[in-house]
Amino acid sequence: MNEKTATISQATQILKFQLQLLWDKPTLAKEIGPCLLWGSPGIGKSTLIKDLCSEMGIGFIDIRLSQKEPVDFSGIPVPLPAGNEVRWLLSSEWPRQGRGIILFDELSSCDRSIQTAAYEFILDRKLGQEYKLPDGWLIVGAGNKSTDKAVSMPISSALANRFCHIELQADLNQWVHWAVNKGLNPDVIAFLKYKPECFFNMNGNLERGWPSPRSWDRVAIAVEHAGGLSPDALAIIVHGLVGVGAGIEFLAFRKNAAELQDINALLLGEVEFKMPQRADQLYALSTGLAYYVYKGTAQEQEVRMTNFLRIGIQLSSDFAVMSITNAIAKFTSPTEKLTERVKTGMGSALFANPKFSCWVDKHGDVWAHHESGSVQKSNQMTNGLNRKVPKSKNSNSLGGIRGALSGGHLSSSLNGSAGVI
Repeated sequence: MNEKTATISQATQILKFQLQLLWDKPTLAKEIGPCLLWGSPGIGKSTLIKDLCSEMGIGFIDIRLSQKEPVDFSGIPVPLPAGNEVRWLLSSEWPRQGRGIILFDELSSCDRSIQTAAYEFILDRKLGQEYKLPDGWLIVGAGNKSTDKAVSMPISSALANRFCHIELQADLNQWVHWAVNKGLNPDVIAFLKYKPECFFNMNGNLERGWPSPRSWDRVAIAVEHAGGLSPDALAIIVHGLVGVGAGIEFLAFRKNAAELQDINALLLGEVEFKMPQRADQLYALSTGLAYYVYKGTAQEQEVRMTNFLRIGIQLSSDFAVMSITNAIAKFTSPTEKLTERVKTGMGSALFANPKFSCWVDKHGDVWAHHESGSVQKSNQMTNGLNRKVPKSKNSNSLGGIRGALSGGHLSSSLNGSAGVI
């Protein structure tokens, strides 16, 4: 039987549920099964915990178990003055108050003696008589799978039975949302939308660089700050991070993207837009427009949003929807629907722009299908650049969007577009 896998956002949702339950009912602290996140190296197990703690404003403690000794759990015996007793001196890294998450990382990489030392902490949330974990702290584990050729030791059945096991999978759409929010270089985002098979691939030489969410994050940072590097030096870095195959394809993509018109100049209306003819350039353009649309002063942003929508009207619906979805992703979670974004005012400046109603006339049907999940995800697009969507199948989605867009926030910007969405 195949094990059910979880995306990063699903795992985040589960952890938020456990945290809230822990805080609402602290008496259940020992009954809440700590999550053990399983997944291939580089897919973002520890990053999701850090991001969650940062988002919620709570503490984060990262315990790398492969670097620990049993004494780090039991403590060091210190003789008391009477001479016939000892007191156990415990590490200062264990929290004494507040709320947060303790991540026992590399759980599958430590030997049995460390696993045994961790039993009491994980099961009873205490260490002997000297220390008790505050009720506001949640325990989470993370480990790599032995099938991924990572350092991995078998976990005993006793320890495994203490956890709720969650198998994580790499998800490009959610990584793109995360990358847009983080402001990663748009060339990397556009390339992975164009070549999703390069996002995560463990079929090559795993003793050198290979493509993973973590390695693409590092490529994006290198590209963003590579002003003083020669093209050859940058190529060496890219190949060293994601491997030769993916590296060559990415650098070729960047070379073609560099032939595009200046995206900042397009958004500021300084040059006339010319439609690219290559699919890879359309991916680069659509992602770049979303990346730069909110740059500059408030006055410049208004001009940029107008030209963003004006160019979007000229694009095919697939690319226009991909671009506006990336632009809105700066304000929302990956699971939030369009109606929720509008009702909360997120992205409303873009929606309220006079050009938006024209954009809706052209692309509203496809956007509604994208929102309802009935269209293929954008990372699976191939050559269907002008796909038609039957209106008869999306009336519910269009009705929901129409209601949100005309519910008092943006109705003035949509006069004349009723019946489109």
